[in-house]
Amino acid sequence: MAKGIKDKAAVIGMGCSKFGERFNSNLEDLMLEAINEALEDSGLKFNDIDAFWFGTFTSGMAGISFSNRMKSQYKPVTRIENMCCTGLDSFRNACYGVVSGAYDVVMAIGAEKLKDGGYSGLEVPTEDSDRTIPDLTAPARFALIAPAYAHKYGLEKQQMKEVMARIAWKNHKNGALNPKAQYQAEVSMETILKSPIVCSPMGIMDCSGVADGAACAIITRTEDASKYRKDPMYVKAVQISAGPGHSEKHQSYDFTTAWETYYAGVAAYREAGIRNPRKELSLAEVHDCFTPTELIIYEDLQFSERGQGWKDAMDGFFDLNGGLPVNPDGGLKSFGHPVGASGLRMLYESWLQFHGKAGKRQLENPRLGLAHNLGGQPYSCVVGVGIVGKELG
Repeated sequence: MAKGIKDKAAVIGMGCSKFGERFNSNLEDLMLEAINEALEDSGLKFNDIDAFWFGTFTSGMAGISFSNRMKSQYKPVTRIENMCCTGLDSFRNACYGVVSGAYDVVMAIGAEKLKDGGYSGLEVPTEDSDRTIPDLTAPARFALIAPAYAHKYGLEKQQMKEVMARIAWKNHKNGALNPKAQYQAEVSMETILKSPIVCSPMGIMDCSGVADGAACAIITRTEDASKYRKDPMYVKAVQISAGPGHSEKHQSYDFTTAWETYYAGVAAYREAGIRNPRKELSLAEVHDCFTPTELIIYEDLQFSERGQGWKDAMDGFFDLNGGLPVNPDGGLKSFGHPVGASGLRMLYESWLQFHGKAGKRQLENPRLGLAHNLGGQPYSCVVGVGIVGKELG
C-alpha cells in the first residue's frame, strides 16, 4: 500500500488571478498575476524556484509553453494534463518533487485561456472510439444524475429542481463575497428555477461558466518551511483515482455516484488520518461543474449519508455558516472553470482561510480544508482529492 506524504510537504506561498472573460489579458498576464502574488507571499524571487509543474488542458504543449513565457532559464518544467483534474495533479507532482529530495523549492501552476477562441465549452480532444461510447455533451452526461438520484431516493421532479437550485444559490451567494470570482452577484432561487433549459432538468444556472484564469502554489519540505515563513500550509494528503471505465459499460451503474470520487476520498482520508470528514473538515472546495455533480459529491466524499445529501443541502448544512461549508469561495459556479487552474484555485481558498485573508467569507478558526477535482463524466473519470491543514499532526 502507498505510504503517502502526510506532513512531509508544506505550501509557503500561493497566488490566484482574477477569473473571468479576460480578453485584455493573455496567458502570460494571468500567470504573472498568480506567480507574483505567490512570490510576494513567500518572500522568494522567481529564480529561487528549482522546478516547475505546469498544468494546462489546451493552452500549451510541453514545458516550453511555460518556460518561453516566464523565462525560467533552462530549469525543469513538466507540463501536466489530466482533464479537469489537471490542477490538483500538478500540485501532487510538485509535492512529490520536494518530498523525494530532488528539489528544495518548487512551483505548481495551473493556467488556462479558454475565452479567446469564442468557444462556449471545453475544447475536448477526440479519443479513439469504436462508437459504442455514449456521444453526449458534458451537460447531457451530468444531467443524467438528476433523474437517477430523484428516482432512487424518492424525490419529485420539482423537488429535485429545487435541490439543484439551492446548490447554485449557495455558490453564487458565496461568490458574491469573492473579488476574484467571475460572477460576483447573488442570484435568487426564482431566477435559477426559471433559467432556460440546457439539458433537462438542468437549466443555464445549473451549469458552471467558462473562464480564463491562473493559480499557483510554492512548495517546500516541511522541515525547511520555517526558513521562509512561520505559518505554512501543510499537505495532509493528495490522491488521484483514475477509473477503469466499468461504470460506463456495466448495467449495474445507476448514475448516483462517481466511484472515482469515492475511492480518491477514501485514499485521501486514510493518508490524512481522517475518520469522520463531515465533522473533521473545516471547509471543502468541490468540483461543481453542474449542480447535480455537487450533490453526489456530498455523498461520495462522505459528507452526507447516501440519499441524505439533498436534505443537508436544503437544510443549509453546506452553507457558509453551516456545519461544513462547501465551496465557500463560490466554486466553479461563480469562478468558471479554466481547467488547469481550478484545482489550485480550490487550494487557494484554504490558504486564504488559514491565514485570515478570506474577507467577508472568513470562517472561524478553520483547521482542515479539502479540494476535489473531477475530469471526465460521472461514469468514467479521473478524480483528485487534496487535503491541507493549518497545523502539523
